[in-house]
Amino acid sequence: MTEARLVLADGTIYRGRSVGAEKTIAGEAVFNTGMAGYQEVLTDPSYTGQIVCMTYPEVGNYGINAQDMESEKAQVAGFVMRQCCDEPSNFRSEETLSAFLKRSDIVAIDGIDTRSITRRLRVDGAINAVLSTDDSVSDEDLLAQAKNCPSMAGQDLATGVSTKDVYEWEEASSFVDSFGSDVNWEKANGDLVVAIDLGIKRNILRLLKACGFTVKVVPASTTADEIIALNPAGVFVSNGPGDPAAVKNVPEAVKQIGDAGIPMFGICLGHQIISLAYGAKSYKLKFGHRGVNHPIQRCSDSAVEIASHNHGFAIDADSLPDCLEMTHINLNDKTCAGVKHKTQPLFSVQYHPEAGPGPSDPLYLFQQFTELVLSNK
Repeated sequence: MTEARLVLADGTIYRGRSVGAEKTIAGEAVFNTGMAGYQEVLTDPSYTGQIVCMTYPEVGNYGINAQDMESEKAQVAGFVMRQCCDEPSNFRSEETLSAFLKRSDIVAIDGIDTRSITRRLRVDGAINAVLSTDDSVSDEDLLAQAKNCPSMAGQDLATGVSTKDVYEWEEASSFVDSFGSDVNWEKANGDLVVAIDLGIKRNILRLLKACGFTVKVVPASTTADEIIALNPAGVFVSNGPGDPAAVKNVPEAVKQIGDAGIPMFGICLGHQIISLAYGAKSYKLKFGHRGVNHPIQRCSDSAVEIASHNHGFAIDADSLPDCLEMTHINLNDKTCAGVKHKTQPLFSVQYHPEAGPGPSDPLYLFQQFTELVLSNK
C-alpha cells in the first residue's frame, strides 16, 4: 500500500492510503456533505483548484459511469475519503472510483478521519493544503508548500476552464419530460440561447436543450457585441470556479447584454457575475456551501426548496443596488441566494437547480427562464 499524506496549512497532518494518482498537489481544502453524487462532484469544473473532502464515510460504492460525467474529465485538485469502495455494486457501474481517479491523474486518500477534517474546516474555515504520495518529501516541506499555496480569493479560474471554441450542444435531458406534469412545462421551439461558459456543467446544457432551445456555448472571452450579433433569444451565464471579483471582462459583457434587453439567467458563479455587473459586491464565505441538501427560501411566498450547492463566495445582500431585488435566501446562514432585475428580464440563483447531483425542487427555474424568453419575443 502506498501511503498518502494530507497536510493542512495550519500544520495538521493526516496519513492514509493512496487510492489515486501518485504525485503531490496543492489546493484549497473544502468539504462536501452529499451522501451520493461523488462522480458529479469530481467532474464539476467549479471544484477546480480544490481538495474535496467527502463527509459521507463510504464513497465509490456504485462505481463510475460515462453518463454521469459533468464535464469531459475530473476537475478537482485532490479527493479525500474515509473509505473508498473497491468493489462497487450497481448495474450502471463501468469502473471503480479508484481506477477512475488513477486514470484521471487525481491524487486521492482514504483511511483518514474525515469528521476531524470537516470540524476543523467548519471552525477555522477553508484552508490551503497539500496532498502527496511522495515519501521522499518531508512533512516540513509539504507544510511549506501548503502555506505558500495562493488563496482562492483573487484567482480567476473560470477563464482557464472555459471552452476555447464555440460549439452547439445537442444532448437533451429526459429529466424535463419525467417531471413535466409536475411543473407544467412550456417548451421553446428552437429559440437560440447563448451559454457563456465559465465552467459549465453538462446537466445545465442538457436541461436548456430539453427546454426546447438551440444551445450555443461560447468562451468566457466572448464580447457582448459578439454575443448580441448571434441574435440570441436568451443568454445563460454559467457556474464556475474561483473568485467572481477576479473574472475579467465578463461582468462588463453581461451588463451590456442586460441593457440590450435580452433575457438572462445565471447560476452560481453566473449569479455572482450578474450581481457584480450591476454594482453589487461579493465576499468569500468562511467554508462555503457544498452539498445536495441545503434549504433555500423564496422571498415571494416563503416556500422552502432543497437544493444542490457548490460555492465558496457569496453576494453581499447589503450591497445590492436599487435595480436588483433579492429573491432567495439560504436558510442556513441567511446569505443571498438569488436576485432579479426590477425592470430588465434577468434573474440568477446562487445554488444549482440543474441538480446533478441533487433534488429537483428548483427545476421550475428553467421553466421560468423559458417563459421569460418566450414572453420577451
